[in-house]
Amino acid sequence: MAAVAELVERRWEATRPGTYPVDILEDDPEGHQEAALAYYAALGQGARPWTEVFSLPTGEQVKLDASSVRFCSMHRDEPRHQTLVLVNPQDTKTAVAVYIKGSWWSTEDVLRTSDPAREGLVKVRSFGERIVLFVLNVVIFGRLERELDEDDMFFLPHSAKEQANILWRDGAAVGFYTTKMKGSLCGDGTGACYLLPVFDTVFVRRRHRRQGLGVAMLQDFCETFREDEALGISWPVSPAMYQVCRRFLQAQPEERGRLWEVEPPGAWDQRSSIWLKVQLQQSRLPNCEWRCERTSTLSPSFVVSVTDADSFTRTESGLPAR
Repeated sequence: MAAVAELVERRWEATRPGTYPVDILEDDPEGHQEAALAYYAALGQGARPWTEVFSLPTGEQVKLDASSVRFCSMHRDEPRHQTLVLVNPQDTKTAVAVYIKGSWWSTEDVLRTSDPAREGLVKVRSFGERIVLFVLNVVIFGRLERELDEDDMFFLPHSAKEQANILWRDGAAVGFYTTKMKGSLCGDGTGACYLLPVFDTVFVRRRHRRQGLGVAMLQDFCETFREDEALGISWPVSPAMYQVCRRFLQAQPEERGRLWEVEPPGAWDQRSSIWLKVQLQQSRLPNCEWRCERTSTLSPSFVVSVTDADSFTRTESGLPAR
């Protein structure tokens, strides 16, 4: 019988119909981790009476053993919260499946939902949605759809309490954005807190880009904090994000005075006008350095300084025109 058992293969398929992890997973991260630890221990001890393989969408089969799975921290500030992932044997830095509720799920299935209520931007609330955010950020953005140096295994995970919205479209998570809340700590080991809400990280999957989704997420952020006079976008802003800002601010001129590129915690001498830099880029001024400084702690007036490579300086009073 033992010889027969050794020949039995248990296959985990890369796709399956019906419900998906985000729809069925309880809000029990400790229970999730305990189940994963027990499964990993059984693999390491060779206690399972069959050979398990996972079938990738390409048709390739990955043998499930202790050398092909590993634990990854879901949050950068909660090392105890880990999830078990299966790595590609041809690229051991890339996860291809996640162990959830006693089964292996392909990363694409982890990003799917059968709940029609999940459509558009949905705030992350449940543990299942935290796993979706982890896969989008660490696996998809951090590895599959972003070029990294060879020594970087995964993109930095978000905080356990990160304010995040996932963008759902036609039953799948296709993007996300995260927010640093006003009053939240700027980081570990510091007592400084953000002085304004900050649009921190944003991602749209490759095949869904150039469809206005980045603009939609920026607009959602601005509408969420309608009562705040100033809103930040984390420094440094990428060229692609500046294009998103340009399209958004051209369509929403009333927002031009509210958006600032900020370094934490976002004091006035750490803010730079997004709209001003968009204008400078369009003017193609070479090697521009620019900043916005508050001229007095008692006055709301500002000085905007623009300096190009020839040390030409222009100073204007007031905010950039709306």
